[in-house]
Order: sequence, then C-alpha cells, then structure tokens
Amino acid sequence: MFGSLNKRIQDCMAERKSRRTRLVTKDGRCNIEYGNIKYSKHFAFLADFWTTFVEIRWRFVLFFFIASFTLSWFIFGLLWYWIARSNGDLTWQNPPPDHTACIDNVVGLTTAFLYSLETQTTIGYGGRALTPLCPGAVALLIIQSLVGAIINCFMCGVILSKISLPKKRAKTITFSDMAVISPKNGSLCLSIRVANLRKTLMIGSQIYGKLLRTTNTPDGETIIMDQVNIEFMVDAGKDNLFFVCPLTLYHVIEKNSPFFEMAVDTLHKQEFELVVFLDGTAESTSSSCQVRTSFIPQEIMWGYNFLPIISRSKEGKYRVDFSNFSKVVPVATAHCSYCFHNIKDGGDIDLQKLRRVEVCTSH
Repeated sequence: MFGSLNKRIQDCMAERKSRRTRLVTKDGRCNIEYGNIKYSKHFAFLADFWTTFVEIRWRFVLFFFIASFTLSWFIFGLLWYWIARSNGDLTWQNPPPDHTACIDNVVGLTTAFLYSLETQTTIGYGGRALTPLCPGAVALLIIQSLVGAIINCFMCGVILSKISLPKKRAKTITFSDMAVISPKNGSLCLSIRVANLRKTLMIGSQIYGKLLRTTNTPDGETIIMDQVNIEFMVDAGKDNLFFVCPLTLYHVIEKNSPFFEMAVDTLHKQEFELVVFLDGTAESTSSSCQVRTSFIPQEIMWGYNFLPIISRSKEGKYRVDFSNFSKVVPVATAHCSYCFHNIKDGGDIDLQKLRRVEVCTSH
C-alpha cells in the first residue's frame, strides 16, 4: 500500500517537474513568464481593450458583466433620485396633494434604483413611469437607453468572441502521448500521430516542428532557446493534408537532422524539447487555428511503432479505433542512426550483423 502511494507521489512530482521545464505543455499552452515590463507599457493593454477583454479569464468576464450592469443601474438610479428630489417628489419632502411628479411612484432611493433597472432592461412593470413635466428627465432617459444598448452590445460581443475562439477548435485535435523512432519506407523516422476528433475537416492543414535546446556558439555565446526547424510529412506530402482521419506524421532522420547523432542509449540523456505545430482552417467556421504540443526525450520511444487504428467494416465503412491511438509495439530497429545509414549506404557492415545489434528497448 505504502509502496503504491510512494510511486504515485514520485510520478506526480516528476510530472510537475516536466511541466515546469517545458516551454509548451502537452495541451499547447506556452509556459513562459514576462518580467520587468515598464509600468507605462501596461497602458498598451488598455488601449487594445477589446483583445484584453477577449483574452482574460472567464471569471473576470463574468465579474465585469455583472459589475457593468449593476453599476450602471445604480449610477442612473442616483440620477433619477436627484431629479425626483429636485422636483420635490420624495416622500420625506411631503409633496402637496396636487403635486405633479417627474416620475410616478419614485418616492425614494430604492424606487429610483428599481426605475433605473426597469428603464435599462425595458422590463416595464407599469408601476413607475416618466411624465413629460421635466425635460431633464427625458434627456436622462435617452442617455440611459443609449448607454444600456452600448453595454449590451459590448458584453454580448465579448462573450460570443470567447465562445467562438479558434483555440477552442484546437481542443478537438489531439496528438499521441509519445513519439516513436522506427524504420519507415527504407528510412529511419521519428513518427507522431495526430487525429481530428470532429468529422468536419481542417482545410489547408500544415504540419511543422521546432527543436528547442540550449547551444553554445563558437564565440562563447550561450543561446538558451535555440530553434531548429524539423520537417514533418505524411505519405502524400507535407502540404495541404487531407485530414479526414488520424494521420501519422514522420520526420526522416537524415545526416542533417539534429536526431542523427542520437542513439537508443543516449536519447533520454539529451536536453531538448520538440514542439510540433499544426495550422489549419476550420471547415465549418472558416477560422484559422493552431494546435501545439511538445515532446521531451523521455516521451520519445526508440524501436517502437504505432498500432494500426483504421479498419474497414463489413458494410464498407472506414472505422477508427481510438483505443489504439497511442499504443505502440516494438519493432526491429538499429540502435543508432549512424548504424542504420551505414548499412543503407552500402557500408562495411552486413545485414546479418546489423540484425544482431538491433535492439528494442522498453520505455
């Protein structure tokens, strides 16, 4: 019992450490923090207030939604109270029996607030109504109606924009938990699986990657986040993917690939992060979105391949089994890229010898 609990704690700590060291989390969020920004620069966020409102968290949107309406009702309620008081309509002012009020049945602060709420929301219970006696009250009625319409339009626009953000579409596109390295079409490849969980297509989908690592230049400069382009493709090419079913993306490990110098026993000792991007346009909304994920060395399995997940039913329909989406099986793979390419290029190592040194390691 205690051993199982200790293992869970260690796994949890390892996962938290992995999240801290990533630049891009598995669900696509960027783990980066900005510091020492000049105070004057914060006003730039207020100048672009629309983007600021769309990007803030839902809790703040709901707070501003409630606060904007409640505050406007209260402020205009105070103005209606002031008009009623100026005309001597309030109860404590003891108006004469033949007194004509600016607003019927507004005799205190509470009734003034209720009249403000009913005016801005166009409820119209019928108990309180404006009389044509006071021109200032008529002007205030017009102003409150316009302000209420502006608040309604702005807050509804913010909520609709947040609901329809393109990144929400990205939630239904998923990558495999692990990447694998194995032979494919006569080449040693790093493969990743991606799936679109909706039946609507992603039009013009493109896939590419960036390898992030710390490097030292010949001049002695240390580059913390050096980026190297990683080309991915499918069997039909790398541009305009037909993303109707799960695809296996692969990067050919050639001599100019940053993975060429790695081997099965040194891969997990490396320090890098492979960030994979998928750009596309949603067919149903025509909005562009980008899906991101990342893989660290511990999430790359050497000598494994993905299980097939696409089959055909008796009725002739294509069926995708997502239970095998991230499952892998061991395959015969050379223990290093150099060994694989040496045989491919006709080196002095024969095929039988290569098979003897092929290893399949468990992750």
